[in-house]
Amino acid sequence: MLYHLLVPFAEAFTPFNVFRYITLRSGGALLTALLISFLIGPKLIDTLRTRQNGGQPIRSDGPESHLLTKRGTPTMGGFLILLALTVSTLLWADLGNGFVWAALVVTISYGAIGFLDDYRKVVHRNSRGLPGRAKLFLQVIIAGSAALWITQLTPAGLQDQLAVPFFKNLLINLGFAYILLAITVIVGASNAVNLTDGLDGLAIVPAMIAAGVFALVAYLVGNAVFANYLQIHYVPGTGELAVFCGALIGAGLGFLWFNAPPARVFMGDTGSLSLGGALGAISVSTKHELVLAIVGGLFVLETVSVIVQVVSFKLTGRRVFRMAPLHHHFEKKGWKEPTIVIRFWIIAAILALIGLSTLKLR
Repeated sequence: MLYHLLVPFAEAFTPFNVFRYITLRSGGALLTALLISFLIGPKLIDTLRTRQNGGQPIRSDGPESHLLTKRGTPTMGGFLILLALTVSTLLWADLGNGFVWAALVVTISYGAIGFLDDYRKVVHRNSRGLPGRAKLFLQVIIAGSAALWITQLTPAGLQDQLAVPFFKNLLINLGFAYILLAITVIVGASNAVNLTDGLDGLAIVPAMIAAGVFALVAYLVGNAVFANYLQIHYVPGTGELAVFCGALIGAGLGFLWFNAPPARVFMGDTGSLSLGGALGAISVSTKHELVLAIVGGLFVLETVSVIVQVVSFKLTGRRVFRMAPLHHHFEKKGWKEPTIVIRFWIIAAILALIGLSTLKLR
């Protein structure tokens, strides 16, 4: 909004030229989302606690400590993330940019699915929420629509191509199958973050780290000079996604203020599904789908642990892990929650550095 309001007057008042710069608007989006979170967070948390009458239902088959330490904590805190992210993006981004709207629509839509899931959990006082098939169906429909939208915004030579990291010009022509891949990336990222969200602060920090990486990726991919220098594929318009990523980081920092152990609020599916969907949509827009698997490797690891656990139990009747997802396995082994969370943050940071290396190692 500020971009459209102030840039037209830049010739008359030169200082308004700064609003042309994506870097400044990304920083502004981050600080604005953080401020919104600080201002609205306490009141929102009090409202959620009052209305939920008991907070998020705790799984009876989960770690025993959760029944004592997490009972009564309200959920749906992801609404705070969505509110701060949306308002900040609308304020600082170029609203004529289709990639920004695609990412925003996916984020809000997945947040709505998560809200319905959280609402059912709270109302019916159980941890199941929406039926899995219904949730997956809605996610696929939204992801498919977004994938088609994004491909229409992408240059003709890249629309159905999969870029392979570490190689200069290697593109794999997938044809219509690319849409299926994009759906898989968006839906998979959304559910992977959702599975990771099981301990205080565990999901939000790796999500912010990934958003920081993709802020840089989007800025470079959307800049013809930098894209040519780094020999990555130039996608006009994607640089504006750096502003969206800045807003996501700011909203995440604001939420972490209240989610730090011991958490005053959980993000719930409202937050985790939307965050993962946002990262998936950004990776598809910037043609860095495979890099997301590296940067978000922690989310992948958590998801794989669940798949391995289910397959092993069905085929052999035995469990590979004491409990899945993986963070619960370490809880069952006696690791303290802060130890697990911080070590997983370290892993996420290392994977982010590896993902960033793909920009230059070609």
